[in-house]
Amino acid sequence: MLLRRQGLFPKTKKHFGLMADPFDEIRGAEDVFLSSEIRYVRESMLHIAKHGGFLAVIGESGSGKSTLRRDMVDRIIRDKLPVHVIEPYVLAMEDNDTEGKSLKALHIAEAIMATVAPGESIKSSPEARFRQLHRVLRDSGRTGHAHVLVIEEAHGLPLKTLKHLKRFLELEDGFRKLLSVILLGQPELKHKLSEANHEVREVVQRCEVVELKPMNGSLAGYVAHRFERVGAEAGKVITEDGIEALRSKLTGPASRGGANDSVSLVYPLAVGNMITAAMNLAADVGAPVVDPGIIAQV
Repeated sequence: MLLRRQGLFPKTKKHFGLMADPFDEIRGAEDVFLSSEIRYVRESMLHIAKHGGFLAVIGESGSGKSTLRRDMVDRIIRDKLPVHVIEPYVLAMEDNDTEGKSLKALHIAEAIMATVAPGESIKSSPEARFRQLHRVLRDSGRTGHAHVLVIEEAHGLPLKTLKHLKRFLELEDGFRKLLSVILLGQPELKHKLSEANHEVREVVQRCEVVELKPMNGSLAGYVAHRFERVGAEAGKVITEDGIEALRSKLTGPASRGGANDSVSLVYPLAVGNMITAAMNLAADVGAPVVDPGIIAQV
């Protein structure tokens, strides 16, 4: 069961003695929860940005992909790393021009130029434009800069654009690759990057795929971390069996058939929305803590 975005009522904050919403927007690196799996993805992204490569980060909506992107950019800025982060706008992006706007190789080229050489007009012909890109990236690379192309909502990329990424990845200066690529997308992206998809086989062979799995083994740690960030103790708000009830509520059968098959939605956004709704309900009925009974009513 998934809930729409929930907000903590002032009455609820007062009821639990909270000064801030523990599941509000993440505002700094200290707010980012790092399980061993999340830490691996986090470090992989920064390594690719600094040293080159091609990475696809797959996760359900609300699994924390955008948070990790923001964290990577923040680390690059904070540590003054010589890395240009190139982020094409993906507003209303679809994999065809009928349902929305598709992101094409031209748009990627424009984003690279706007980031690396903002004062230079982009060439109109495809061949001249690609030579220009190569020169701009090479010159920037020789000053010690790395370049990473980050595309969010990458499950909406057309197959042709995925195929064209190969040419961008082949831009080099001697043995040094001039552009690395990080794709962030929902599970549909994994299907597009399947080895069985002949149209993008050459791209797939170059791409490392990592997945943001549900926080089944680290749910209690995540909840404790979010409350600690607002100076509160999770145990005074939600009981241990309340957390287990939450885990069960966010886990259900994948299909009517498979009794042993289950799908988990224990991701940061879903967890935050569920606990927030449960806290509001507890405050409304005067319950001192969120327990399985409260979770069952959400």
